[in-house]
Amino acid sequence: MSSYLKTADSDWYNQRLYIAFFSIMAAFAVLFVRLFYLQVIAGNEFRRLSENNCIRLQAIDPQRGLIFDRNGTLLVDNRPSFDLGIILNDAKPVENTIKNLSHYTSIPLEEIKRKLADKKGAYYKPVILKQDIGRDLLALIEAHKFDLPGVVVNVKPVRHYLYSHSGAHLAGYLGEINADELKSSKYTECRSGDFIGRFGVEKEYDSFFRGSRGGRQVEVNATGQVVRILKTVNSIPGHNIYLTIDHLLQEKAEKLLAGRAGAVVAMIPSSGEILAMASSPSFDQNSFVTGMSHKEWDSLITNPFRPMENKAIQGEYPPASTYKIITAIAGLEEGVIDDNTTFFCPGYYRYGGRAYRCWKKAGHGSADVVKALAESCDVFFYQVGQKLGIARLAWYAKACGLGSSTSIHLDHESVGLVPTANWKKLRTGVTWQGGETLSVAIGQGYNLATPLQMLVLISAIANGGTRYKPLIVKTIRKADDEIVMKSMPVIVGRLPVSSKTMELVKKGLWEVVNDRKGTAWKSRLDGIEFCGKTGTAQVVGREKVDSLSEEEKTLFLKPHAWFVAYAPSVDPKIAVSVIIEHGEHGSSVAAPIAREIIRTYCDSGNCEITDAAEQNNNKKSEL
Repeated sequence: MSSYLKTADSDWYNQRLYIAFFSIMAAFAVLFVRLFYLQVIAGNEFRRLSENNCIRLQAIDPQRGLIFDRNGTLLVDNRPSFDLGIILNDAKPVENTIKNLSHYTSIPLEEIKRKLADKKGAYYKPVILKQDIGRDLLALIEAHKFDLPGVVVNVKPVRHYLYSHSGAHLAGYLGEINADELKSSKYTECRSGDFIGRFGVEKEYDSFFRGSRGGRQVEVNATGQVVRILKTVNSIPGHNIYLTIDHLLQEKAEKLLAGRAGAVVAMIPSSGEILAMASSPSFDQNSFVTGMSHKEWDSLITNPFRPMENKAIQGEYPPASTYKIITAIAGLEEGVIDDNTTFFCPGYYRYGGRAYRCWKKAGHGSADVVKALAESCDVFFYQVGQKLGIARLAWYAKACGLGSSTSIHLDHESVGLVPTANWKKLRTGVTWQGGETLSVAIGQGYNLATPLQMLVLISAIANGGTRYKPLIVKTIRKADDEIVMKSMPVIVGRLPVSSKTMELVKKGLWEVVNDRKGTAWKSRLDGIEFCGKTGTAQVVGREKVDSLSEEEKTLFLKPHAWFVAYAPSVDPKIAVSVIIEHGEHGSSVAAPIAREIIRTYCDSGNCEITDAAEQNNNKKSEL
């Protein structure tokens, strides 16, 4: 029995030894076959990959969204930029490579070394040596690529503003992202070297414009040259934005402003859509993309006419006689005057032992509120202001939108200033003087307003009293034209005006242009009746120009020229605000500009009015 057990045990162990032996042999056989395949059958291919090639990931920058005008005219596009870079790991020997690169490109060797030192440790990522090198230099580098191992030319889209200087303050410009911004949660998808919006629409809608970055997996050889593309994930372009701007009207405004400092801004009174926003002098947005010298930048920021300022929303000026609209509204609504109230104007008004002059030395004689608006009688409004007092004047000014933001979606909007007795006391420590109320009543003194604020006011007069938020974007669309956002009119307030007061004010504004004694009579248009108000803002603060030459002082001490208007006089389709710095007279300088803006817009078929409105116009013409 024991021998039988011993034999059985021996067989059991032998079986397992055979199984283990054959298992090991099978494993070695598999390994041998695999090694044979790798080294014999596919040896050459893997040897090429291991010795000469490697796999890398390359980013694909997205196309920034485009900008169009309200009619689909392309205003801002993208173009390809060829950026010269070097990958240090592939550029061996580095010293020889950068010497050759300096020779072929004329980039100083020391400049190349400095840029490489700044990017120390970047062995596998390209160090950008020069941006936007141009096609000629690109061809030269391609012709000598075997002498330039590791030197690469990356193609990426950069911003291109099709109409240089046009709409610069509205569209804005781009700038390279800085280190602090890269750490911000607002720019999580951005990388060093990316450009982001710095001003205007480019800044306010930057997140819509940006798009999403793509990438590709490529095989490169020992010198860093791409052998083949293995996989691509396409980038997603940013959204396209259609502005409310009419490009033809914008160009007209800029042409009318040429050689002058000032602003023109136009709006559709019934919706708040901005049709034109021009500020002069302007600047070239493309220079912020291609780069500018310190000298060019200094010339922009030291220019006394402030080309970097959007005067339409940032310029603060005494509203001058355009403010008389508010004084008239306040006087009528508070019962201080009515349609039968008249004051006699001998050319001056005596108050507190001082004679406050009217702009017309001979005086206007007896004037009611309509005549006072039409002929801009200072004496009439001195007396209305005196009766109202500064507190009530300030209340109506604020209720009409002065002293606060218009809510336009643009950065750095100024709010102007509505002075009060308390404000002056806190600011200067001096109590308010009665004579200062007289100055405020005609838009002088401490009063400050922006052209856009005055545009919103005249638009509200035009549409019957509704203040709309100024809109600059009509629609935002994806690259496939799918609408992402569509702007709708936004009411921000109403003028504190009764229908009777509105009727009187409108009649006065109609006579400004259409009555022979109106201050803008010479700017009337045949076939298009429009209403408006002139203004001549006296310049204060002589100390601000003491450092200028005598010739410059002569210019900078001249008054500013204002004109606000709407057209047609019935069923208005456009409102305009014009300010010309140191233009002297609103009637002779600003009003003709507004007239041409109105003519251009209406000649394009935008000012058709109803039969009832036409009959109303005919009745006014007969009167």
